[in-house]
Amino acid sequence: MRALIDRLCATRRLDFSSWKDLLSLVNTEAFSLTMLRARKCTQEIFKNAVYVRGIIECTNHCVNSCSYCGLQVENRALPRYRLPQERIVETWKTAYAAGLRTLVLQGGEDPYMTDEWLTTLIAQIKKDFPDCAITLSFGERSRESYQNLREAGADRYLLRHECASPILYRALHGKHQAFWRRIEALYTLRDLGYQTGCGMMIGVPGQSIEDLAEDMAFIQEFSPAMIGIGPFLPHHATVHREAPPGDLRMTLYVASLCRLLKPEILMPATTALRSLSPMGLRLGVQHGCNVVMPSLTPDAEKAHYSLYDRKCALAHSLTETLDSYAQELSSLGAHLSFVRGDARDSTYGVLNSR
Repeated sequence: MRALIDRLCATRRLDFSSWKDLLSLVNTEAFSLTMLRARKCTQEIFKNAVYVRGIIECTNHCVNSCSYCGLQVENRALPRYRLPQERIVETWKTAYAAGLRTLVLQGGEDPYMTDEWLTTLIAQIKKDFPDCAITLSFGERSRESYQNLREAGADRYLLRHECASPILYRALHGKHQAFWRRIEALYTLRDLGYQTGCGMMIGVPGQSIEDLAEDMAFIQEFSPAMIGIGPFLPHHATVHREAPPGDLRMTLYVASLCRLLKPEILMPATTALRSLSPMGLRLGVQHGCNVVMPSLTPDAEKAHYSLYDRKCALAHSLTETLDSYAQELSSLGAHLSFVRGDARDSTYGVLNSR
């Protein structure tokens, strides 16, 4: 096991069989060794900075039928909302005053969020906050749409690949959702110059070690700017309501492996990780995470962005959340950083900074 970890650190790549071997036996030695090396790797590149990325959840409408997600179109009991552009800009203004320079506009795949609607919003934000980076996360769209949003001023796009196994992907998604389309969208985003993020859940029902190895092989090939990794958490309105949550230890182990595979990625200690464990932020940073993403969605709507049950920190203000983060990170010798923090690459420095 140590030899495989040594090879990963030296070459930043493994074959599929080696990924399976690494993921099959999460023993104490492998877990501790990857944690220590991932933390060291992160500190060497990013020092002790943990970047802040605020999220504004613009809409919880979604046309998709993902079997694990509380926003699925079949969930008729969920109160639906769409934030007006004026409230989004006001929320951004509040975050800006608190020091944030990168925010994420996120939502389900909502036909209401047309190119015209989004480009108007992006243009207003770029006008009012020209030193900010705009990250979008609105699922699969056409190449033309992605290009329009990019030309309007969007800098980054987050689109989790969910799982790199076509068989598992088909089992977890509706009939109109195609695996090839998700992968094509990711490559399109990258080709258009977005700093592109992908990611997956750990412990989703039906997932095998081979599926996780497929994820690592995909990340190795795609080379994203950001990776979002979190445990599966069940939602009461889905068919997986009785399924156990993803394993904390495996989630942290995969995060460490991703850091060793792609040392310069941005990787959040996800809300799902912090919902699974009250120590989620601390543990995530110890295992190579270097981003926190507090929700800035207004309180009236925040509870209705219901991806899974028992979501953490629904009632905390931004100031309270940031103070809590800072205190927890200080015990690790880490600190919050409010800079844009554009993705970096060892070959050509900062990526696509505007």
